[in-house]
Amino acid sequence: MTNNITLTVTEKKDLYSLFQFQLDKEANYLAAFTPKDSTDESAYIEKFTKHIVDPTINMRTIKVNNEITGSIAKFVMQNDNEITYWIDKKFWGQGIATTALKIFLKIEQSRPIYGRVAFDNVGSQKVLEKCGFVRIGKDKGFANARQTEIEEFIYKLSD
Repeated sequence: MTNNITLTVTEKKDLYSLFQFQLDKEANYLAAFTPKDSTDESAYIEKFTKHIVDPTINMRTIKVNNEITGSIAKFVMQNDNEITYWIDKKFWGQGIATTALKIFLKIEQSRPIYGRVAFDNVGSQKVLEKCGFVRIGKDKGFANARQTEIEEFIYKLSD
């Protein structure tokens, strides 16, 4: 792969590009667990502006050849370190999420760290597995993007 993939500390100006990526209907469906109104730009910017200054959240912007292509972050949910990432749909299938996650896991040393993924989001499941995450269980939750309860798989990286 000739792409130069880098992670930079997310800045407020990045949020406007990142907001646009999550408007894609297919991407939103696969992510499943999204805000009630993912089209509300002001709510998105307000929420993530708080996240980028929160010391418990490690949020990075993924760039390919210096172009913003997604985001990746560690956050804490119910005392567990969790990972989340989002890649612009036009960059899917190029190994960018896997490479970005491998880079991020060198920066973010918190372990164990968990990833959750919709049962039918096979691409994201493969990304986690390629990075050493092991599926340890499943849960159910209401997926705003689908307006129904769905199953999600829980992955864990221990070291």
